[in-house]
Amino acid sequence: MRWALVKVALAVTVMVVLAFAVPLGLVIREMARDRAFSNAERQAAAIGPTLSITTDRDALERAVASTQAGAAGRMAVHIPALPDVKGSVPVDIGRRRAAQKDLEATRKVVRAYISGVPGGSTLLQPTALSSGEIAIVEVYVPEAEVTNGVATAWLVLAGVGIALVIGSVAVADRLGVRMVRPAQRLAGAAQDLGEGRLGARVPEEGPAELRSAAAAFNSMADQVVQLLANERELAADLSHRLRTPLTVLRLNAASLGDGPAADQTRAAVEQLEREVDTIIRTAREAKPQTQPTGPGAGCDACEVIRDRMAFWSALAEDEGREVRLAGVDRPLRIPVARPELVAALDAMLGNVFRHTPEGTAFSVDVHSSDDAVIVLVSDAGPGIPDPRAALARGSSGGGSTGLGLDIVRRIAESTGGDVRLGRSFLGGTEVRVWIGRGAAPAPTSRIRARRRPRRPSPA
Repeated sequence: MRWALVKVALAVTVMVVLAFAVPLGLVIREMARDRAFSNAERQAAAIGPTLSITTDRDALERAVASTQAGAAGRMAVHIPALPDVKGSVPVDIGRRRAAQKDLEATRKVVRAYISGVPGGSTLLQPTALSSGEIAIVEVYVPEAEVTNGVATAWLVLAGVGIALVIGSVAVADRLGVRMVRPAQRLAGAAQDLGEGRLGARVPEEGPAELRSAAAAFNSMADQVVQLLANERELAADLSHRLRTPLTVLRLNAASLGDGPAADQTRAAVEQLEREVDTIIRTAREAKPQTQPTGPGAGCDACEVIRDRMAFWSALAEDEGREVRLAGVDRPLRIPVARPELVAALDAMLGNVFRHTPEGTAFSVDVHSSDDAVIVLVSDAGPGIPDPRAALARGSSGGGSTGLGLDIVRRIAESTGGDVRLGRSFLGGTEVRVWIGRGAAPAPTSRIRARRRPRRPSPA
């Protein structure tokens, strides 16, 4: 497409230049010719008053010498013999270049005549004498004077034409780049998405049609990422829910006693439990490239938190839970893809509903600085007896899902942050998520969370 635009611009510009430059060059040549012969006519006319007064040779020679053409030896005066004067002979002053037949033809038509001669042309100007005879003033015009300035004009026109062609090609090339590069980026992002790099996004720039295509592609990619994240979380959640009936089966199998059937049942339960653990680890440890790249990557943490809290608040109302949300009144950009942050929030809030009795209050607080965002999820439940062990289970991959905190931990650590568990001001568990806003993590001591005075520091 780029070279097609360049070729079209080149062809159109060349045609326009030829359409204007060639006629203009011809006009300039005619103007130079008219200028040269108009000047010759003026010099020939300067001899007219002298010829109308006298035909004296000396006077005429002085008059001829006083003109520019005469001084340059390019003017001649041809006076015929006077029939009323006895013994009169033709008088020729200056060098004659025109043929005799041209002189006779000019006397007959009594009109200026241009005759071609070697090296140029001559202007034959008839002038009436006092006796009634016709004298001819001949002015020689060299070819160089006829074409004076024409070559320069052609060069200027050629230079202007070349400049126009180069300029149009450059402009067409830039326009082609402006159109082609977004299309190339869109094609490259589509290829990346097809190869499994789900973080591929396209800047929405270029012509309106390509901007619309880029927006549609980005929306499609976000939906793909969201669907995969939902599928992954659904698989993990369903597998997690299988643990309770598996535990019952394992206990029942242990009470079967001895015997081949009992051994086979226990072996089948153990194998099923291992398979469920494998599914959980595979689903939650899968790390497709869902992080957006390029300008505008990441999401607004406050907007995502408000959205998820609106979702979970409906369930909280059904269970009689008091909910508090604070610190989400202004935009906070973080380098985390929206689907990943949604998955982390759902994991933390889901734990509150899953591991605390109905009616237990909880809150979500957001604190920020220039280099980090802290999300605190607190509840008034029974708390976690050993927070360190719970976090270790989430990162060890040893069979327990760690209350889903492995998802949260991965996202926080991808930004240089971390996850900590402690005692909340509500009396239960507090999950503190530190998310870096830049490339390098900032020290934890630099974050000053806006806590209420009676709220203790997290463990």
